[in-house]
Order: sequence, then C-alpha cells, then structure tokens
Amino acid sequence: MTCALESPFGHANPERLFAWAGATASWPMRTDPGGSRGLDDYFTRDYARNIGAEIMGRNKFGPQRGPWQDHEWRGWWGDEPPFRTPVFVMTHHKRPSITLSDTTFHFVDSDPVTVLGQAREAAQGKDVRLGGGVTTIRQFLDADLVDTMHVAVSPVKLGTGLRLWELPDELLDRFHLEVVPSPSGVTHHLFWRK
Repeated sequence: MTCALESPFGHANPERLFAWAGATASWPMRTDPGGSRGLDDYFTRDYARNIGAEIMGRNKFGPQRGPWQDHEWRGWWGDEPPFRTPVFVMTHHKRPSITLSDTTFHFVDSDPVTVLGQAREAAQGKDVRLGGGVTTIRQFLDADLVDTMHVAVSPVKLGTGLRLWELPDELLDRFHLEVVPSPSGVTHHLFWRK
C-alpha cells in the first residue's frame, strides 16, 4: 500500500471508514448540534476515557519511509492532534520529540516491551492505548502484551493493504470475543483476555 500526504489511508476514503463515528453526538470534531446516540456513540465517547498515553507505528504518524527527510512535516494530525497525551511512535529512525498543542510525539526505536514500559510510565497510572497501524498491533499481539481490544469494522471494501487477521477467531486461544453489530453497519469486535 502506498500513502501520500493527501491520502493517509492509501486508496481508502477516511470519511467512509469513520462515518459511523462522525455521525455520533460525541464525535469531538462535531461542529453542528445533534448526532446519533446508542452503541456507536458509546464507543466514540469511550475512546479517550482513562487514556494516559498512546503507542502507534510510524505509518500512522506519516508517510515518510527511511531516515526522516523533512523534520518540518509534523504528521497527519495538524496543529491540534486528537490524542492529548504523550504518543510513542515506533520507528527505526529516531528524531527529536515534537509537541503540538497538548500532545507530545516521542520517536522510539525499541521493542514492544520497552515501548510499553515507557508509555506506562508516561501514562501515570492510566491506560495505554495501542492505536495502530496493523503492523504495530500485530507486534504487540505476538508479544502477548494486549489485555483488551476494540476493533470497529466498517462496511467498506478495501481490497488491498495489510490485514489484522484473516478471521477474528484466530485470537480465541487467548481472548474472549464478543461481536456486536451496530445499526450503522459497523461491527464492533470486543476482545478481552481469558
């Protein structure tokens, strides 16, 4: 999959992928009154509850590969990223931390256990969210470092790119799974450790 500054999800349209969340009353970027209530609104509202730090892969931060060529470019997220916590970006190419509004991005070249330790310390007793992308989530699943996981599957056919799984049942040796369909067409997959 290739990404460009104009298309952070490659060929996928993010408005279609996240339409379910954007339609809710709790969507943080909502500018008009209203929005749906119910299951999707609950998950949108719950997204940031008790989160003290986030871990993401470099692809979620931006499209650059290899050594950083442009330190002026500050990621997909604009001047006010939605995280409002320390964010640990896993990369093989370090760069200085950057602060945008109330989010600080730290660029780390470490294994999942070490990065999780850094994020837990920064979270100061709150939870650490594993934000993606797929490669990063797989690394943490393979290292058996995930306690709970919520994956919202939008009814959008992508066709290419990386898969988190072939079937969610692949994780049933370690996790309970509840699959909850929403009237919006999204299916919420809720995993928690056995």
